Amino acid sequence: MENAFRRLEAQVPRPVPKPAKDSFVFRYAEETIEQALVQKLARVISGLRAADVLLGHGFVQEQAVLHRTFDELNEDILFLAAAITNDGRTELHERYLKAFYAEDFSDFGDPVGSLQDRDMVPRKKIQAYLARVLGTGVNPSKDIAVARTISKAYSGFVHAASPHIMDMCGGEPPKFYLSGMLGTQRVSEHGDDAWNYVYRGLLSTNAVAKAFGDESLVEALYRYIEKFETASGKNYHGAIRAET
Repeated sequence: MENAFRRLEAQVPRPVPKPAKDSFVFRYAEETIEQALVQKLARVISGLRAADVLLGHGFVQEQAVLHRTFDELNEDILFLAAAITNDGRTELHERYLKAFYAEDFSDFGDPVGSLQDRDMVPRKKIQAYLARVLGTGVNPSKDIAVARTISKAYSGFVHAASPHIMDMCGGEPPKFYLSGMLGTQRVSEHGDDAWNYVYRGLLSTNAVAKAFGDESLVEALYRYIEKFETASGKNYHGAIRAET
């Protein structure tokens, strides 16, 4: 994924310095949809590395918080990529990009006095768009329901709902694991789930390559996905490729 990312990153204009108080920050001057895709994919790949570190130390609650982030990142990538490869840019895409590129502060020297609101696109609208444009075509309502169910399940880790926190408890007498959960069944459960997010990360990388029109990279990623499935004892690729 990182090799693919570097190739895609090089296909958009580079960020440029922008003055910020006594220093500077990097920003994309053009604020294109392709640059947004590169930024979202950067977070996916970086986040997968972070999730791997957390899982390796048994911090599965914190890993699950990242999984909730991946849900939105992967949805965002498919949403933006579809504007190029499937449906064309809509008013919803324009609203999304305007909020995405908006600065938090109009004056970096006065963050409290210059805080700005973002006109964020509701998640349910993005999910409805994806169900309509990229769904199975049989039952878009079911696609939306599945996406919302997954989102709701992982939101419990983000907002620390009691049933999710209690997954940290075990032993006799019961106690909370505060230094990771190595040696418990939770690690294998979350390890299995981590596979799904690596796989979805590969699919998101491929979606960006398709949006960029990089056919040779698309084919290389398809071949890698096949190898990844074979090594994992899975077989989703044929059906997914047929759909895409």
